[in-house]
Amino acid sequence: MSYYLILILNSLAYGALMFLISSGFSLIFGLMKITNMTHAVFYMMGSYIGITIVRAMGSFTLAAVIAGVIVAVIGLIVFRFFLFQLQGKQQSQVLLCIGFMFFFDDLLLVIFGGTPMTIPIPKLLSGSIPLLDRSYSIYRLFLILVGVVVMILLYLIIEKTKLGCLVRSGVDDEETTRAMGVNINRLFFIIYGGGTFLAAVGGVLGGPWLGMEPRMCFALMPMMLAVVIIGGLGNLKGAFFGSIIVGLLYTFGTAIFPDYSYFVLFLPMALVLAFKPNGLFNSGKVVDD
Repeated sequence: MSYYLILILNSLAYGALMFLISSGFSLIFGLMKITNMTHAVFYMMGSYIGITIVRAMGSFTLAAVIAGVIVAVIGLIVFRFFLFQLQGKQQSQVLLCIGFMFFFDDLLLVIFGGTPMTIPIPKLLSGSIPLLDRSYSIYRLFLILVGVVVMILLYLIIEKTKLGCLVRSGVDDEETTRAMGVNINRLFFIIYGGGTFLAAVGGVLGGPWLGMEPRMCFALMPMMLAVVIIGGLGNLKGAFFGSIIVGLLYTFGTAIFPDYSYFVLFLPMALVLAFKPNGLFNSGKVVDD
């Protein structure tokens, strides 16, 4: 019983990290129709910047905030001077984003080297608590809490604020939103910057558990795509529950069927694509009522 309980908790912790990446990816695609393949490398970039700040300043919280801001600025530069010029040209966007993935990945390899690294767990969150006849990491419970809190905050922003109303209307009907005088380009910048910020913060939070190493972004990308395909693009609820489903499939698949873990994960994704291509939770809105 305790073994499976730990697997479930690990699934939720992994799903929380996937949600931090995939929520921004999903909203960016839903509003801006940009298949932002660089999103995974922004997570990786956040991890490396985070460990640098932790080593220099000794603060995990500052590392998450500063890394998020720096990566968001880099992401906005990429968007403004490159992706923004290719609006409506999805194939060109995908190719450009893949190019930036290779560029940033090699740049991080040059700067930080190829040795795998992990960010130290903050003292307040180190250690474990008893769980039946085993013990469980306090830090992973903290990740689950962060995922829930971020979900609630994003829900309130999307559902209860003027900004959220504009995002929902932009996803549903961009042309009408523009015709009503809304500066949709400014909205693009806010969503892209916010999504990139969350991905980088996720990189810092994932650093103590998943660590960082070269080419890590290429392993994360299929997981992120699985989340948004299963949950539904442009759908916050879909990103949340899609992340949980992917976390469960990947964790249990790796533990029970280690030789077929990717099969266990991507077979359900293929079935969703075949029978419900809009995703399990996609109702045409960013957040369902």
